Amino acid sequence: MQKLSREAFERLQAEYDDLTTRGRIEIAQKIETARELGDLSENGDYHAAKEEQGKMEGRIIHLAKIIENSEIVELDANAERKVQPGCVVSIRYEGDTEVETYLLGSIEERRDGLTVMSPGSPLGQAMTGASVGDEVTFQAPSGPMKITVVDIDF
Repeated sequence: MQKLSREAFERLQAEYDDLTTRGRIEIAQKIETARELGDLSENGDYHAAKEEQGKMEGRIIHLAKIIENSEIVELDANAERKVQPGCVVSIRYEGDTEVETYLLGSIEERRDGLTVMSPGSPLGQAMTGASVGDEVTFQAPSGPMKITVVDIDF
């Protein structure tokens, strides 16, 4: 079950609706126009349109699975401030002075200027439920690492 914000769910639903209606009509028109150009075996426009159709259908299938298997998560900014999917969390690695900020959630939650971290990643799992000031240790490929939660934004 994938957790999504209402905003991300509605954006994905709108993209799905657009691709299954307007998108399919447009690609069918491109394929038909390319067919009219003649021999399909040497028709670059036809092959490009078919490749575009395949990519679009792959995206439609992907979106359908996300929509079908997602749970809408409502963040409660008034609740106790703990790291949870959908929030923006700022962390500092032990021994480092730089603060890094991530959006904890699905790649489909992406926002401009923020790197998305999966809640299922080792760091995502470790810091879920942490509060500002908490130190969290997680297993990185290079060995155990420690971070401090600096800020949580809903």
